[in-house]
Amino acid sequence: MSRKRKELPLLSNVEIIDVAAEGNAIARVDGMAVFVPFGAPGDIVDIKIEKEKKSYAQGRIAAMVKPSDIRQEPRCEHFTVCGGCRWQHLPYQYQLRCKRQQVVDALERIAKIELPPIPDALGSNNIWEYRNKMEYTFSNRCWLTFEQLNSGEEFPDRNAAGFHIPGAFDKVLDIGRCHLQDDISNRMRHFVKDYAVSHALPLYDLRAQEGFLRTMMVRIASTGEIMVVIVVGEDRPDELKALLNAFKDEFPQVTSLMYVINTKVNDTFADLPVHLFAGKDHIEEEMEGLRFRVGPKSFYQTNSLQAYELYKVVRDFARLSGSELVYDLYTGTGTIANFVSRKARKVIGVEYVPEAIEDAKVNSAINGIDNTLFYAGDMKDVLNDDFIAAHGRPDVMIVDPPRAGMHQDVVDTILRAEPPVIVYVSCNPATQARDLALLDTKYGVEAVQPVDMFPHTQHVENVVRLIRRDKPEQPAQEASEEL
Repeated sequence: MSRKRKELPLLSNVEIIDVAAEGNAIARVDGMAVFVPFGAPGDIVDIKIEKEKKSYAQGRIAAMVKPSDIRQEPRCEHFTVCGGCRWQHLPYQYQLRCKRQQVVDALERIAKIELPPIPDALGSNNIWEYRNKMEYTFSNRCWLTFEQLNSGEEFPDRNAAGFHIPGAFDKVLDIGRCHLQDDISNRMRHFVKDYAVSHALPLYDLRAQEGFLRTMMVRIASTGEIMVVIVVGEDRPDELKALLNAFKDEFPQVTSLMYVINTKVNDTFADLPVHLFAGKDHIEEEMEGLRFRVGPKSFYQTNSLQAYELYKVVRDFARLSGSELVYDLYTGTGTIANFVSRKARKVIGVEYVPEAIEDAKVNSAINGIDNTLFYAGDMKDVLNDDFIAAHGRPDVMIVDPPRAGMHQDVVDTILRAEPPVIVYVSCNPATQARDLALLDTKYGVEAVQPVDMFPHTQHVENVVRLIRRDKPEQPAQEASEEL
């Protein structure tokens, strides 16, 4: 006989006191932390508990008794359902304070090291339509909200073009308007969906893994160039050509129209050929007169204008005079490396993805930059004592690792290399704090600057300047002559 599930309580008249990890809000009831999404400090709410542990609980707001004075009206019609932009109900300046506090908490609680004063997070001038890249999913079975399910209404048209519901691979929310990218992105998404439906082209069935129209990526550069990649799940050349021609006629401003045939189980096309249908095979971003080519598989910071502000912080923290040897670890397509190259003697970039390194070399070439070198390979394998002996001990080391932070072997190599200055860029203050604790044996934190790349989300970028405690003045070693 199955066990009867325990009925979890409804907590009445509870005050939300703060924001917490993962963008949730937090309340305290009888000494226990209760995490709820979409709350604002100062809200008085009824909370339905959905998961209960010994030291904390998770729930949802069942009723708003009294809204907080700081709460504002969210702009998006899909707020609370789509899973993105979880802080739309909080004023932007308050969001920035929360992001600063997120950095402070991580560095104090995890790193447990001496810290300088930490300023407010550097805000984004554009807090709407700031993303240069969006990815949409097409599905023949849209996600129905609880309100829709309980309405008793019939929904015969279940086609969807939008985003996956968090944690559900086969559930896609049909999006009316998203405010994260220029509105032309919405118009293009609707056009492709409507064209497919009117021409009896089946949208993808995520459970059965079959269907024609699968995903679409839209990239809009700061230069105004637009790239669209339409991904289909079946090789139907006549139908695909007709769709692409109709799209091209409807949106002549698109400078790069491409397609992918993906018959795999997963949506990624990193390992698949991308075919050019019309225009160029890339778009270009611009930053301080530098041009950066961005292809369909290239990584580029998602907020173009704020990326410029982030890179200026990195360059300021590096304090380059023109004589330094700089290592740029996790260089990606070499954006930071090329951006700081004009103020350095030489910049050496290392990145895991070979295609990204080829992009980095191209970006140096088209900008006439001749003092960069780029190497591809796993960081812990490439960056070793022999590599440093061959290329010279860096005066400045810039590191911008993925969310997981740096591998222990990489940290150990950095400690042996002993660069006088490290500039650590991170999209995850928690793993950054862990790595700073490991570097604390030789390095002190001199400056910290949080940067907001994603308004209305809980995510924050953070830049830290570390200096060797003995502050050596010796010049950098030259690379071996044979290299």
